Amino acid sequence: MIEQIFISKLMQFLEEDYYPEDLTSRIVEGYKIRSYVRSKDEGVLAGNKFIIPFLNYLGFNIKSSMTDGVEVKKGDNLLVFEGEADKSLSVERLVLNLLGKLSGIATATYTMVKLAREVNPTVRIAGTRKTTPGLRVFEKYAIEVGGGDPHRFNLSDAVLIKDNHLAIIGNIEKAVKMARQIASFTKKIEIEVSSYEDAIKAYRAGVDAILLDNMSVNEIEEVVSELKGKVLLEASGRITPENVKSYAKTGVDIISSGYITHSSRSLDFSMDVEVTSPQ
Repeated sequence: MIEQIFISKLMQFLEEDYYPEDLTSRIVEGYKIRSYVRSKDEGVLAGNKFIIPFLNYLGFNIKSSMTDGVEVKKGDNLLVFEGEADKSLSVERLVLNLLGKLSGIATATYTMVKLAREVNPTVRIAGTRKTTPGLRVFEKYAIEVGGGDPHRFNLSDAVLIKDNHLAIIGNIEKAVKMARQIASFTKKIEIEVSSYEDAIKAYRAGVDAILLDNMSVNEIEEVVSELKGKVLLEASGRITPENVKSYAKTGVDIISSGYITHSSRSLDFSMDVEVTSPQ
């Protein structure tokens, strides 16, 4: 059932590129080919979990494949499959785009996890909802492949009271009280703050987690020294591989970063083919 849902989404993506037909690939109808999806880059592979069943569904024969989560280098064959030439070339761009994008996210996540844990072995690197519309489930998966935490998949996963909620409600205490009234006991309540004083207010209001948004390293250190171990502390806001170590050193429990989904570089993959059966 789950596999069918992913296949359905990929079919929609294919339709965007293919409909009403692949005009050019009509010239190779009747040929059988073997396709080699190769890496021209280095990083962490992500996406074969979705691409392989999708290709099977379309009638291709998978000859070999690498497992998501492995580190790949230039020249590696990530995936080898056989089938009709016209169909193979029609899915080429979708396969390369998805594998490249997800592998880029997994690689960026892995890099940030590695850097952060050099100075804070227990910190989690988490994603955000700054994902590509239509690709969230895939991008969140790539974060997990890279060793990160996906954070909320959607708005129903947890209560996260942000600045605009507070601008409407008026104060932290009232917002938390209202959240307690509407949220199930199974849902965590987190609140976004931007100062030491508001972090203390949030803790006293009984939240499960505090998001320290766009605060300096020094400001976060002050909050951590007071609240570490009493409530989950999450740092967020313009955190990238260049500065993640500084934030990890503060001792926060979680570092969330939109960078890993909206600014990571797609890995460079290509597809080469050879004819296995002439027309």
